[in-house]
Amino acid sequence: MKHLIIYTHPRKRSFNHAILETVTASLRQEGDEVIVRDLYDIGFQPVLGPSELLGGVGEDVVREQSYVSWAEHVIFIYPLWWTGMPAMLKGYIDRVFSYGFAYKYDDGVQVGLLAGKKATLIHTQNKSSEQYEASGMGNALRLTIDEGILAYCGFEVNRHFVFDSILSSTVEHRQAWLAQLSETTLFHS
Repeated sequence: MKHLIIYTHPRKRSFNHAILETVTASLRQEGDEVIVRDLYDIGFQPVLGPSELLGGVGEDVVREQSYVSWAEHVIFIYPLWWTGMPAMLKGYIDRVFSYGFAYKYDDGVQVGLLAGKKATLIHTQNKSSEQYEASGMGNALRLTIDEGILAYCGFEVNRHFVFDSILSSTVEHRQAWLAQLSETTLFHS
């Protein structure tokens, strides 16, 4: 299977980076093809330019779109900041998942152009999942990211992993989470 990992975290010593390493190693061990796009490492420019609103895209966006086109499965790894994805990742989506590439309208009806592809989301957060669910934010995240972005573009959302209470998590919690992610069957269903 062809996996594209879109990774967004500025620190190499973060738990998000440990997630990236675990998922990448597990998939490659199974013989799968994996391309990693570390948005900070590649210096991705997340700001949507005025010409892009009119349909013009630069070489950097064309390159990223070629990776998305290649992939059968796109995995997003990121921390939750201010109840949303980091600006770097949001800017990636703004620029790369453009009209005519990721979606279009036919006679006023929206069509997801990335149909047939799967997506998995893995995000970390400092609050507990219970706090997010009780406040309605957990559902809001699923609606805005899983549905409002990915399903809208045609993706089938395979899974959305949430690793919560990161600041108070123990080494044992983190090891258990990484062990869970090393099960590659999670990414093939």
